[in-house]
Amino acid sequence: MTDYRGLGAIRSLDYVIILCDSIQSMRNFYKDTLGFELEYETPGVNAGFRIGALYLMLRPRGRCYDGVSSDVQSASVQLSFCVPPEDVDLAYNTLLEKDVNIIEKPTNQDWCHRTLFFKDPENNILEIYADIHPRDTAREPSQLHQNMGS
Repeated sequence: MTDYRGLGAIRSLDYVIILCDSIQSMRNFYKDTLGFELEYETPGVNAGFRIGALYLMLRPRGRCYDGVSSDVQSASVQLSFCVPPEDVDLAYNTLLEKDVNIIEKPTNQDWCHRTLFFKDPENNILEIYADIHPRDTAREPSQLHQNMGS
């Protein structure tokens, strides 16, 4: 029998914190570039955005357990945002106009998602995706998962 108490009581992820080296540039990116509505802010200390049921908080690194940021241009996290299929390409065009670092243009993936991958100012990977019908995947297959192992 499954125990639904303690850790077994977890049913959703509703609060995400991104540790930032530059809270201001990250705040500006999520607010001005992505257009997320700023719900809460203490300037220089944190910035919070409501995205559907999820609350996204940005806060600077600095607590003893945060560790140091990597000097390497690598991601610490990947966040994925779901949209209707036609909005993947609209988002792509908007991000291009705003000179965002696109790492993979809109692609119909073999797992029935149309995806768009890009980076925020601190190299976290962001994905905008839509669920698509398998026939759309078959029409324009990416074969990405087949290439990952080679």
